[in-house]
Amino acid sequence: MPAVRTRFAPSPTGYMHIGGMRTALFCWLLAEHAKRTGEGGTFVLRVDDTDRARNLDAALNPILDAFRWLGLEWDEGPEVGGPHGPYFQSQRGEFYELALKKLLDSGAAYRDFSSPEEVAADREAAQAEGKPYVTNRRSLELSEQEIEGLIEAGQSHVVRLKVPRDRTITVTDAVRGEVSWDGALLPDPALARADGSPLYNFASVVDDAAMKITHVVRAEEHLSNVPIQVLLFEALGEPIPTFGHIPFVTAPGTNRKLSKRDVSKYRDNKSFRKLFDSAADRLPKLGLELGEDLNPVMVRFYEEMGYLPEALTNALARLGWSLDDHTEVMSRDTVAENFTLDRVVKNPAGLDPDKLFSFQGEWMSRRPRQDKVRTCTDILHRAGYEKVDVEYVGRVVDALGDRLKLYTDVLDVAYLFEPDVTYDEKAFKKRIGKEGVPELLRDFKAERLEPLTAENWTPERLEAELQSFSEARGQGVGTLIHACRIATTGQPVGPGVYDVLALVGRETCLERIDAALTRAAG
Repeated sequence: MPAVRTRFAPSPTGYMHIGGMRTALFCWLLAEHAKRTGEGGTFVLRVDDTDRARNLDAALNPILDAFRWLGLEWDEGPEVGGPHGPYFQSQRGEFYELALKKLLDSGAAYRDFSSPEEVAADREAAQAEGKPYVTNRRSLELSEQEIEGLIEAGQSHVVRLKVPRDRTITVTDAVRGEVSWDGALLPDPALARADGSPLYNFASVVDDAAMKITHVVRAEEHLSNVPIQVLLFEALGEPIPTFGHIPFVTAPGTNRKLSKRDVSKYRDNKSFRKLFDSAADRLPKLGLELGEDLNPVMVRFYEEMGYLPEALTNALARLGWSLDDHTEVMSRDTVAENFTLDRVVKNPAGLDPDKLFSFQGEWMSRRPRQDKVRTCTDILHRAGYEKVDVEYVGRVVDALGDRLKLYTDVLDVAYLFEPDVTYDEKAFKKRIGKEGVPELLRDFKAERLEPLTAENWTPERLEAELQSFSEARGQGVGTLIHACRIATTGQPVGPGVYDVLALVGRETCLERIDAALTRAAG
C-alpha cells in the first residue's frame, strides 16, 4: 500500500468555516495517524483560487491562521512548498491543458457547442416526459472540419466528459460503504470552458492525480461528484483514491448544514444565544464587532473569544467520530493515534456550544498558570488597560480560579483594574440601600477593617474578621459580604469577596466604603 496522502482544498474566502475546519481536521488526522503508525502520511493544503478577482492574501490568510492556531501543520502547500506544486490552482493551467488534450484526443471528452437555451430546452423536455435529463450529444455529429470552423469563429462551447451509458459506477466509500450510480442516468458534465479554464470536478481530479492523493476525505455533499471523478481518473489512466464522505456539521437545533448565510437565525437556539450575548459584550472591548465577518460559524470567533485550540480540536474531533462509547475529553495526540475512517458515523453531527464549553473548562484547568497570566494580560492590553501590572494580573487569575473558563472572562472583572468605582445601581440599592445595612458596614469598617495593617490585609484574615463581626452582631455573613463587594467594586458578582478586598487593597477599600456610605446617606 502506498503511503497515505490526504488533502484539503479550500477556496480563499476570508474566513475558515467550522464545518470546513472539521473536514480539514479529519484529513490531517488521517495523515497524522499514518505517520505515527509507520505507514507514512502527508497532509497537503491546496488552494482553489480560480477566482482571480479576489485579493488572495486577504482571503487566504484567515484560513492559514486558523490552521496555525489549531496547530495543524501542513506538509505540502502554501509557504512550505513541496514536490508536487504549485499548490494554487490558478498556477496550474499547464496541468489542465495537458489533461484536457488527453481526454479530447482519446474521445473520452468532446466539445459541446449547444447554447444554454438549447440545454434548458432539453431539460424541460425531459422533465415534461418524466425522464431524467441526460445530455443531448448533438455536437458529436459534427465533423472535425466543422468543429475547427466553429472554434475559429469563436463559437461559445464547453468541453464535456462522455459518460458511458452502459455501465454502473461503483465505489466503496470508507464511511458510507458501497455506493453505485447508473451511467445511463448521468448527464455529461462540463469539464472546462471554451478558453480551457477548468471547472471543479475536472480540476480536482487533475490535481489529486498529480499530487498522488490516496484518500479524498470531504463533506457528504460531494458524494454526488464521485461517479464523474471516478470516470475522469479512469480516462486519465490514474489510480482511483479511496473516498470518505463525512457527515456535515448541522445548524443548532436542525438537521440542516451550518451556514454563514443563516447565522442570524442561530440566536434562537438557547446555547448559541449565550455565545452571541457573551460576544456582543466582550468583542467590542477588544475593538471587534460581532457580524458577518466574525460569528460562531467561524473558527476565528472562538480564538477571539478566548477558547483554547485544544478545546475546539476536541469538540471538532467528536463531531462524527468517537474513540469508544464513553471517552469525551481527548488530546489531539490521542485522537491522531487512534483515528480511522471506519469509526466515522454517517449521520450529521451538530456543534454543541455547551459541550464545547465543557471541553474548554477541562482544558483551561490544565493550562499552566503562566500561560493564563500572559494571555489575560494580552487581552487586557487589547482592551485598553495598557499599564496593568503582570504580578497583579496573576493575583486576579488566582482569585478567579476555576471561574476563568475563557481568557476573555478576565474582561468581566476589568473593574479590578479601574481607578474608580462604577456602581450597578440596582445592586447598590438592594445590597447597601436597605435599612440597617449602612450602619452595619460603617461599624465593620471602624471596628475590624481600620485596625488591620497592610501586612495582615489578607483573604484569610479578612474572612475571619467578617465572620467574627457578623457572629457578634447576630447577623448572617451574606449581608455584609454583599455590601462589601458592592462598596469596593460596584459590581454584584466576581471572585470571592475576601480575594476581592485583598486585591483592591486596604487604603482603597476604606476610601470606597466611605464613598459608598456617603452615597447611601444621600
